[in-house]
Amino acid sequence: MNSLKSLLAVGISLIVLLAACDDGSIEENSAETEEDINYSEEVDYTIAGIEPGAGVTEAAYNTLETYDNLDGWELEESSTVGMLAQLNDAISNEEPIIVTGWIPHYKFIQYDLKILDDPETTMGEVESAHTITRLGIEEDMPNAYELLDAFYWELDDVEQIMYEAEDSDVETAASNWIEDNQDKVDEWTENIEEVEGEEIEIASMPWAAEQASAAVIEQVFTDYGYDVTVTEVDPAILFEAIAGGDVDATVAPALPITQGHLYDRYEGEFVDLGPNLDGLQNGFVVPDYMDIDSIEDLEPKE
Repeated sequence: MNSLKSLLAVGISLIVLLAACDDGSIEENSAETEEDINYSEEVDYTIAGIEPGAGVTEAAYNTLETYDNLDGWELEESSTVGMLAQLNDAISNEEPIIVTGWIPHYKFIQYDLKILDDPETTMGEVESAHTITRLGIEEDMPNAYELLDAFYWELDDVEQIMYEAEDSDVETAASNWIEDNQDKVDEWTENIEEVEGEEIEIASMPWAAEQASAAVIEQVFTDYGYDVTVTEVDPAILFEAIAGGDVDATVAPALPITQGHLYDRYEGEFVDLGPNLDGLQNGFVVPDYMDIDSIEDLEPKE
């Protein structure tokens, strides 16, 4: 009997020991597997891009030429819709992918993503959207000036509207955002008095983030009794209209780079109230589950 108990004790000890060894091996192998993933090879040394000629496309080509560790890499031009489809497919299967991207964009609400660090800033500097008005608006429309000067929000705010607008429209999404964020709107309108039909024209640009900002400003002004017109134009026309006093304000320009040349051309002919949205950025975008943080983490094609 004692012999049997001894054998059982030895057997149990061996099982415990083996289990402990197995657990350690599994964890160690898992860690090694994670560390040993060659993401560059996994994505076939290819960046999934968008339309030829787009600003982010040109920046991507510049990046491939600048970084020595991207030797042999290619940019696969496609379309914005095509790039988003590739991103969705990869994330659905938890596969590695690198795409050209920009902030703000609703994909950062839809998925857990990150922009790779860009030490050479070849994808462009981080920018801000600015509120710009015509000269004299502070004297002509002091209430409107106060609201425009107070307007400031976060990337999550505008991206939420952009995301919701994919299944509805930007006006409905903006209205819902205002309803859910009345405390923030109250901060903008703290010193504002209602008016009766005073006209104001806001210039915007025909892109999703700019449309979201314009839709929110339009609805807030409307709630305070303004007769609001939003006019979408190209950036060059927008700056010309502001400088000429043909429109009252805009909350769209990205500075100091994207529309910086237009800002410089008309500087002194408008009033810059400063940023209303910080963190605008182009870059190489990857899912959060990819264990890389910088463009410099990528490897050249052998």
